[in-house]
Amino acid sequence: MSKGLIDLRSDTVTQPTEAMRAAMAAAPVGDDVFGDDPTVNALQERVAKLFGKEAALIAASGTQTNLLALLSHCQRGEEYLVGQEYHTYRYEAGGAAVLGGIVPQPFEIESDGTLNLAQVEKRIKPDDPHFPITRLLALENTHTGKVIPQEYVLRARRLVDKHGLKLHLDGARVFNAVVATGLSAQELCRPFDSVSICFSKGLGTPIGSVLVGSKKLIARAHRWRKMVGGGMRQAGIIAAAMDHALDHHIDRLADDHANARDLWEGLHDLPGIRLEPQHTNMVYVNFESADTAKRVSDGLRSQGILTSSAQRMRLVTHLNISPADVERTITAFSAALKR
Repeated sequence: MSKGLIDLRSDTVTQPTEAMRAAMAAAPVGDDVFGDDPTVNALQERVAKLFGKEAALIAASGTQTNLLALLSHCQRGEEYLVGQEYHTYRYEAGGAAVLGGIVPQPFEIESDGTLNLAQVEKRIKPDDPHFPITRLLALENTHTGKVIPQEYVLRARRLVDKHGLKLHLDGARVFNAVVATGLSAQELCRPFDSVSICFSKGLGTPIGSVLVGSKKLIARAHRWRKMVGGGMRQAGIIAAAMDHALDHHIDRLADDHANARDLWEGLHDLPGIRLEPQHTNMVYVNFESADTAKRVSDGLRSQGILTSSAQRMRLVTHLNISPADVERTITAFSAALKR
């Protein structure tokens, strides 16, 4: 891709490989609403086992699996505790409140992507008819590319157990955390009652996420999925792409992390910008002004490199970004800053 378009806006822009397309085309299919798509059923069983949960449910997107989890854990008038910048609160259009009558209690996020659990505990509501009923704590891993420390997750588990709450994980990029830590998906996610896993980011499928949890929770989520229009028919073509990604696209996430590290190192000493620490496949660049950010973004675009134009610019590496693309981006970035 070194002479073509370089798209660093997100890992959602990945294109399915030829091998993935072939797997999709060859997939045995049925009607998943009737529960008889063999490729979907096999994929759900595989993912549930991989994460050490009783059951799994395929859905169109991570937004949908997060929504299904919140609707399945909480009733109307109940609340979930969540980070101010976590996807389940900020970037999913308020679906839990709009569709489920669920109240969010947001918190500021610490620099490492966690929440201050002492503050969280203070906001857990007492049993009083004046207040919504606190039901769930929702975390995110990774958050802005940062891996959440497992010791913190275990402390969060102890907190929710102490207060009789449930624990959900938005694991949109949980496989990046698996590769970065060397821990298995099952070990990372054992403390959670439910996990949303997105396959259309680093794993590179064109569509699809999976929710895992107990059989009881997944049964409720299945009903909610139907209610919000998420029932799919011959969904085996989606499940086949996800199955292929599990076989071929997990270990290679280390390449994305290495490319992001090389990009960070190449940009680090450039004048007029400040880089945040790099952890997995994201590099965050802070500019002195919004005008500078736009000027650099426009300059990169003129060279066939797509980024956001935000003053805090996120650059995301993925399976369609090569080391040569990284070198080209560093050169173009330096030139754009000098304009």
